[in-house]
Amino acid sequence: MAKTQFDRHRRLRNSSVMRRFVRETDLKVDDLVYPLFVVEGENIKNEVSSMPGVFQVSLDHLDEEVEELLSLGIPSILLFGVPKEKDEVGSGAYDPNGIVQLAIRQIKQKTDQLLVIADTCLCEYTSHGHCGVIENQDVDNDKSLPLHVKTAVTQAEAGADIIAPSNMMDGFVAEIRKGLDESGFKHIPIMSYAVKYASAFYGPFRDAAESTPQFGDRKTYQMDPANRLEAMREAASDIEEGADFLIVKPALSYMDIIREVKNQHPVPVVAYNVSGEYSMVKAASLKGWIDEQAIVLEKLTSMKRAGADIIITYFAKDVAKWLQNK
Repeated sequence: MAKTQFDRHRRLRNSSVMRRFVRETDLKVDDLVYPLFVVEGENIKNEVSSMPGVFQVSLDHLDEEVEELLSLGIPSILLFGVPKEKDEVGSGAYDPNGIVQLAIRQIKQKTDQLLVIADTCLCEYTSHGHCGVIENQDVDNDKSLPLHVKTAVTQAEAGADIIAPSNMMDGFVAEIRKGLDESGFKHIPIMSYAVKYASAFYGPFRDAAESTPQFGDRKTYQMDPANRLEAMREAASDIEEGADFLIVKPALSYMDIIREVKNQHPVPVVAYNVSGEYSMVKAASLKGWIDEQAIVLEKLTSMKRAGADIIITYFAKDVAKWLQNK
């Protein structure tokens, strides 16, 4: 029998109060992680040319960054280091007095109210720009793993709250978990870059981190953007190996992956709103073509709706201000 009356869906949209009352997904400041680039040297605060509003900062400017983040209520940062000198094996990454290790100690001396997540990779520290040891013009998986373990352990020793390995080597979570446990850091969680695609959206980040590969690309260890089932295998492996969080990177073009990872794994899922996604919005906003605030809030809310519990984003400071004024 045909329905005698059509559905009145608009009843739940007829005022701003009603729309708030029935809203299914809320974006909060507590959801945000701010990426921060620390560099060796003094009195450095360099704006990244391809990322307006994002800066490389030296340690003497780090305290003011921390104070701003605390004032905005942002709960966490993701630290990347940019050293002055690089070598074939990225030794600056696992130097106990490397730039990230020094930054972690400085932050922890200042406050215990900010979760410090340490990006654990070699690409910023290698002269060739790849994420491990090079053999025959490619990254040798098994020779690279011990260096990533050393990096993670020195970061934990410095006081990192969370280790975030981003290198996409097979077995990297298992080896880092073992290394942390054997070094007395069983309590330190791993936020794995479990699903990291070989994406064109990373370009501006490589300006910020000074990590552009000097030859070839990263397609032998980062994932093919066309693949979905492979992402599920990667995520499952990392859970089995001891990951406590799963990152999907990039976020915007991979929300189907975020949802599927969330459906399959009962751990916090992290969306990385990457540099290219940031720079496209910034460029269009500077041209006056879009409403930046509306676009960003819609975009990040959609990442949460897709299943992300946490969002790493260069917009974190702006979003915190917008949400406070909402």
